[in-house]
Amino acid sequence: MSQRHSTPPETEICLVPGADEARVARGRAEMLDGETYQRIGETFRALGDPTRAKIIYSLLRQELCTCDLAAITGYSESAVSQHLRVLRQLRLVKSRREGRLVHYSLDDAHISLLLVVCLSHVRDGDDRHPAIEPLLAHFAADSRGEKAGRA
Repeated sequence: MSQRHSTPPETEICLVPGADEARVARGRAEMLDGETYQRIGETFRALGDPTRAKIIYSLLRQELCTCDLAAITGYSESAVSQHLRVLRQLRLVKSRREGRLVHYSLDDAHISLLLVVCLSHVRDGDDRHPAIEPLLAHFAADSRGEKAGRA
């Protein structure tokens, strides 16, 4: 593991006792409801499984059937099918029936975005990837209420 990401233990605690009440109040006011955090956790748990991550990555650019996914990932059709069931329940993938075949694809662009951002983080580390910069700018503007169409 890279040493450049390690933080000395002494810097992980506040050197000045007591929390900043204004920041705490703002942080609490911005908290989401418990169900939302539950769903976020479920999504990341699903993507945290290496087999499901392979399936999601395989579906990034094309729709595939269970047989295709099994051949690509090297897992049995039964194992892939079980993982697809979990991914479907969490709305990470969707299915489309064509005769006897069921084709799978990513449910929407959000899933692609999650994967691309995660890949950028894993591959690039602290180096900023040029394709990520516009996304970061968009989300920074959104958090300040500057998104187009807002009053």
